[in-house]
Amino acid sequence: MGFRVRKLIEREIVVASHNEGKVREINELMAPYGYFVKSAAEHGLPEPVETGATFEENSAIKAVAAATATRLPALADDSGLCVDFLDGAPGVYTADWAEKPDGSGRDFGMAMERVVNALSDKGAVNANDRRAKFISVLCLAWPDGHKEFFRGEVEGDIVWPPRGDNGFGYDPIFMPDDHTRTFGEMNSNEKHHFNPSQPEQALSHRARAFVLFAGNCLIAADD
Repeated sequence: MGFRVRKLIEREIVVASHNEGKVREINELMAPYGYFVKSAAEHGLPEPVETGATFEENSAIKAVAAATATRLPALADDSGLCVDFLDGAPGVYTADWAEKPDGSGRDFGMAMERVVNALSDKGAVNANDRRAKFISVLCLAWPDGHKEFFRGEVEGDIVWPPRGDNGFGYDPIFMPDDHTRTFGEMNSNEKHHFNPSQPEQALSHRARAFVLFAGNCLIAADD
């Protein structure tokens, strides 16, 4: 991120994602700011192949593709679960760990079990072995190629069995620090804990990245 961050003067933006849960969360976070938001799926855009080795690279691939195709500013999130004892895995391959063997889609129940099995196979025996963090990197890209990046992280523990039916992905096995419930047991307001007037209280990784994005790029609807 450069010294001067470009403001999002345009009031229409594309959320460069086909993940319904992710699009829903970003829409909820954007709602107080008065922007018109449509997803890449609503624009009929294909999903680009994510070939990056970092969250920043993958978020840029998605944002640039959407901005180029629609000629509108595009916001992309690349996020993942990073387990310390697994050397940061699944990391940028978080979604790939959920791919069904027959290629018919994603099964995050299977993916959560895969994380726990990987910990067991590696000899995880105590609480410190289950330390993890969720990371979210937001990339805002304009049609002229300009990009901004904002990163948010939240630390916590892997729990088993999964708890809660809210959220999506690995939420039911991630319990953030200083909380007794997983993201899967929290409603969206509790998970994000985001209020534009109290941005320092944001809880989720995506909300923490959004705080930086909103503070630097967004313009309130009444400004």
